[in-house]
Formats: sequence, structure tokens, C-alpha cells
Amino acid sequence: MPQSRRILLKLSGGRLAGESGFGISPDVIQGVAQELAEVQAMGVQLGVVIGGGNVIRGLAASAEGMDRGTADYMGMMATVINALALQDALEKIDLDTRVLTALEIKEVGEPYIRRRAIRHLEKGRLVIFGGGTGNPYFSTDTAAALRAAEVHAQEILKATSVDGVYDADPKLEPGARRYDQLSYQEAIERNLRFMDQTAISLCRENRLPVIVFDMTQHGNIRKVVAGEKIGTRVE
Repeated sequence: MPQSRRILLKLSGGRLAGESGFGISPDVIQGVAQELAEVQAMGVQLGVVIGGGNVIRGLAASAEGMDRGTADYMGMMATVINALALQDALEKIDLDTRVLTALEIKEVGEPYIRRRAIRHLEKGRLVIFGGGTGNPYFSTDTAAALRAAEVHAQEILKATSVDGVYDADPKLEPGARRYDQLSYQEAIERNLRFMDQTAISLCRENRLPVIVFDMTQHGNIRKVVAGEKIGTRVE
């Protein structure tokens, strides 16, 4: 049985691109949808915050000369594209799904209203949060921490391409040490970049545990929800 009843999953946009690194891979998004369906079948109330890095990263675009506010709004719109793609994949396997977006785009998603989001979750609908926080200068990690606090989620699951939090990039440094458990304060003091500092601070203030795990291994989401010790737990 799942340890937590209401969970917020932070899913990177890059995960949807597959090996190409850009765009949306139909095979990958169908696989993600199937994994989410398995979690939903466990009786979990599941919300998903999705990134937009497979389309555009606001911070990267601003570093190349684009106005930061404009770049961030483009990134937020990219998350809405991904939210719609994920909704389509989920509905193809008969999951009741709602897209709520912080940017008002009535034609494609409901505006984000906290009480409405909670009601959808209570009714067993999988809720996809698009549009980040609706404000530039904030990451989708911060959006995940904010939405999790607002809807009273018990945990944030951060899906990555590595099997936890390390003291250095394990892809660049083979001897990097992996942590099984961390406190928020340790994460901030050691400048561990699994989430940005604003997101970590929000989680700490709201006593929201974060589990960082490898989503490229099929079945890991279900295992984490079931309480198996996978990845790194930050609390």
C-alpha cells in the first residue's frame, strides 16, 4: 500500500524528449502515462508538475541574450504544451485527467484555483499543473513545492535521470558519493543542486519531504509510492 495518500510528482520536460533531447517522444510519453496509471490504481491522489526543458529553458535562453521575463514566459508556455501532451497520453488509457494552468489559456486548460485542484484530486482525477508559478524568475521546481504545499500533498517525488542526490555530478565524477537521506539544511549548506534553493526553502518551511529518484527505470514511481527505499529522501 502507498505510504502517502496525496503526492506531487515533479516531472522534467527533458524526460519526455527521450534520447533526442528535444521535443516529445510518443514512446516515452506513453510509457510515462502507463506508470502514472499504475500509481493511480494504488489509490493515490496524484498531481504532476511538468517542466518545459524539452522545448525551451527560460534561464538558458536569457543567458544567450533574450530578456529574462520573456524567456521565462516562453518556458511556462512550453510546460503547458507538455501538460496537454501528457493529458492526451493519459486519456488514451482511460485516466480521468485535468490540466490546470497558472497562465490563463481557457481554450486548453482550466485556470489554476487551489480549491478546484483539491476537489479534482479528491474525486480521483489526475491533475497536471502547467504554467509553472505563472511568474517569471521562478523554476518549475519552485512551482512543484508551491503546488504541493497549496494542495496539502504529503510528499514531493522528483523524477530525475540519476538514482538520487550526489555530492557531485556522477556522470562527470565516477567517485561521487550518493546520499540515502539528507536534511533540508544539509542540502542548502552543501549547495546540492537537485532543486533550486527557493524550492528547498519552501519545502523546509512547509515540512514537505522530497524523494529524488531515477525515473528512467520502469516501475520506480510505483516502488517509491509503495514505500520502497529508492533514491534520496530529503526532509
